[in-house]
Amino acid sequence: MQDSSQLKQPRPSLNTGPRLAFARFLAELLDQRFRIPGTSIRIGLDPIIGLIPGIGDTFANLAGSAILFIGAKFNLPKVVLLRMALNIAINTLIGAIPFFGDLFSIWFRSNVRNVQLLERYASQQRQSAAVSDWLFVFGVIGGLLLLLIAALIGLGWLIQHLMNF
Repeated sequence: MQDSSQLKQPRPSLNTGPRLAFARFLAELLDQRFRIPGTSIRIGLDPIIGLIPGIGDTFANLAGSAILFIGAKFNLPKVVLLRMALNIAINTLIGAIPFFGDLFSIWFRSNVRNVQLLERYASQQRQSAAVSDWLFVFGVIGGLLLLLIAALIGLGWLIQHLMNF
């Protein structure tokens, strides 16, 4: 017989959960609070403060990480939490590229994506992740491995040419 303290805690109710409301607010603030006049394009603070070199992207992605922590509080499947972390990492890495990274943040909306994942899994009380989540995670990891291999091959080529110089 299991001790009741070892039993898995039920997920909080989504309709009344202040955590989910905060996650929604944060995603909206960071990714789509303002509309660019004369267009239907919405932007948030993420690409705006991302224009500040160095600290802008760091601050925006740290704020967005709060959504990941809320997902952990909802006991989401580990692969979903990994997918949320990869969304933040992709936004961080590409967001570090001046100007292009800010345009990418407007399109990618990592925080909105993470709230959508949070709502999908927490509302259905799902214990296992969807195939698409696994494919996303494996695709990103595979892409990173290919980049690492390409970098190592390029480094080897560069060393070889420097030795022959």
